[in-house]
Amino acid sequence: MVNTSDFIKRLEHLLQYYGLSASSFADKINVQRSSISHLLSGRNKPSLDFVLKVVNVFPDVNLYWLLNGKGSFPSDAEKATTNTTSPPIPKAALEESPVKTLPKSKKTIEKIIIFYSDGSFEAYNN
Repeated sequence: MVNTSDFIKRLEHLLQYYGLSASSFADKINVQRSSISHLLSGRNKPSLDFVLKVVNVFPDVNLYWLLNGKGSFPSDAEKATTNTTSPPIPKAALEESPVKTLPKSKKTIEKIIIFYSDGSFEAYNN
């Protein structure tokens, strides 16, 4: 469960970091200005839709950091795209396997999030 007062502090930190007023932040993430005001005052709790809008508009914001205060902000984009636990693929294996070309699609993947059983996750942005 998200601690609302801690979430507010992280949201205020976000506004400071990007040099945005509450109203300009609301405009950027496409929510009503009153929503930000109600969140910052503690009147309302953040919705999942709100959190996802923040993470989508500001890719430096680590979802886990925003929700729980764990992780880092701004997130290290290089860490998010590098998987250090899997061994490199041998060059010979790459040369042996045929490369298949997929037909072009109008849809593109924007973000992939992998959730692990220990509560951690990794996010990959396109």
